[in-house]
Amino acid sequence: MSEQDTLPYSQADLAVPLTGDATAEDLESLHDQTSIFVYEWPVRVWHWVNALAITILCVTGWFIASPLPSMQIAEATHQFVMGYIRFAHFAAGMIVTVGFFGRIYWAFVGNHHAKQLFYIPVWRKRWWKEVVTELRWYAFLEKEPKKYVGHNPLAQMAMFFFMTLGLSFMVLTGWALYSEGTGQGSFADTMAGWVLTLFGNSQIVHSVHHLGMWFIVVFMIVHIYAAIREDILSRQSMVSTMISGTRSFKDRRP
Repeated sequence: MSEQDTLPYSQADLAVPLTGDATAEDLESLHDQTSIFVYEWPVRVWHWVNALAITILCVTGWFIASPLPSMQIAEATHQFVMGYIRFAHFAAGMIVTVGFFGRIYWAFVGNHHAKQLFYIPVWRKRWWKEVVTELRWYAFLEKEPKKYVGHNPLAQMAMFFFMTLGLSFMVLTGWALYSEGTGQGSFADTMAGWVLTLFGNSQIVHSVHHLGMWFIVVFMIVHIYAAIREDILSRQSMVSTMISGTRSFKDRRP
């Protein structure tokens, strides 16, 4: 038996265009890496459009609540700075609302992973154990993370509370405040005017809506940090998965 016969790959294997100048170790590594299609295109489009709209909402919401002195650049009849800011806020809010209802629809017609955003399996003992494991992993107390095709249990919990419940709260209170301008009997008043009555007055709704914005901001910061951290330290892809829809794994261990 020749030395070439004992090698896992021949020179011809190493020269194929797919792998370029890959060595035997490189080819073995390719066999270790696997991928699974997870997120369909409506989920991915919703994610990025929603992220942009929420960013616009947070920035414009800040200026609506706390206008800078520089906003007083002329008489109200000669400038419309706050008007444009409010328009951007309302438009982004409507995009978030339509997108959220579209996302709910896709949870019913999409694949299994499209449903994960809208529930947390609190009845599963194993799920709670994995939540604890993920907490330990993010606290640098676990040596090696687990593999997950969809969201890990801790991320699923955060998504449910901050996106499913949090976004529902922000949409309802936002439309309630918008109904003040559209008037009684309008679409906004019919759909969300009751929220003003529920809280007592519009000033309270303004305050809780603004407070909700800060919860969303904190969530976005943690979410971006966790996504980048997992891309570097975990055993699967993260950021690229929400672009391509495919989850890639870095090893073939369980």
